[in-house]
Amino acid sequence: MPRRPDPIDPPLASAGVVDGERDLPRDRGVVPPDPGRGGGAATPSFAIPRGASDGLPGRPAPIPIGPRTFAWGSRTYVMGILNVTPDSFSGDGLIAAGGDPVRAAVALAMAMVADGADLLDVGGESSRPGHEHVSAADEIARVVPVVRALRAALPEVPISVDTTKPAVADAAIEAGAHLLNDVWGVAPDGGLARVAALHGVPLVVMHNRAEARYRNLVPEILADLQRALERALAAGVAWERLIVDPGFGFGKAPHHNLALLRNLASFRLLGRPILLGTSRKSTLGKVLDLPADDRVEATIATTVLGIAAGVDVVRVHDVRPNVRAARMADAVVRGPDADPKSGS
Repeated sequence: MPRRPDPIDPPLASAGVVDGERDLPRDRGVVPPDPGRGGGAATPSFAIPRGASDGLPGRPAPIPIGPRTFAWGSRTYVMGILNVTPDSFSGDGLIAAGGDPVRAAVALAMAMVADGADLLDVGGESSRPGHEHVSAADEIARVVPVVRALRAALPEVPISVDTTKPAVADAAIEAGAHLLNDVWGVAPDGGLARVAALHGVPLVVMHNRAEARYRNLVPEILADLQRALERALAAGVAWERLIVDPGFGFGKAPHHNLALLRNLASFRLLGRPILLGTSRKSTLGKVLDLPADDRVEATIATTVLGIAAGVDVVRVHDVRPNVRAARMADAVVRGPDADPKSGS
């Protein structure tokens, strides 16, 4: 029995499909053939347009972030997490602990730096699934005093602010932050990118989705991030100041997150440094059936796998064990000459 036509299939012989013409772009920048020269010159080819790059980014150039320059490929850098929130998924929210959150943040930051953290990431709103929205004013009240105190206590350490709000980003930079970490870097608006461009600071563009719906996971994440990079460039952020984060745990089901880890090396195609944030996240807990405060070993495993895939920065709660794991992994992956002090 012949197949009934699918109602969404277009008619095969509709006007303009079989006999019509397509309005296609004309070739530009063609190098005409020169049969007289023979060899490779005998056939036409394309030339790179005037002013265009070669389209093959290679290893990212070093990025100055505040007081330090990060030389990508020399070693893995470790970012310590400072959650100035009452509702962090991992139970490390400094407001929930009671007492003075600014003093607690400085004490924790100093311990992280002593344990080997290269930079610190301050967040004033939980980004866990189903988190409660925080107003810009409340987030500024949480973040800005901590950034100011960190800048005074640790002037040699770069400070990142983890936010989605341009007003918070602007206030944090004015208070002393050196890097913007946009957990909705693939959103269609360029608000945070414009703040980064205005202040001339680097920008982390992270992948996210409102729901875990994909047809082809890794290519879609790459495409979303590529479009986000292009939006950031259009907003005025320099290519050399952009960092990408594949968004482990953001808008992805656990099996998506595991597939993302298996395919981390693909993100090197974007030509930008890669930041990976897996620390204590729910996928790790679901694999091992462990609570958030008992996922150190699982985090270390993902840190090492990330380094093997070419990740440049790992964002973690437990700095000391991840620094040690990173140094060991660097010695294997990058060779014995990996510089543990690079980025000073």
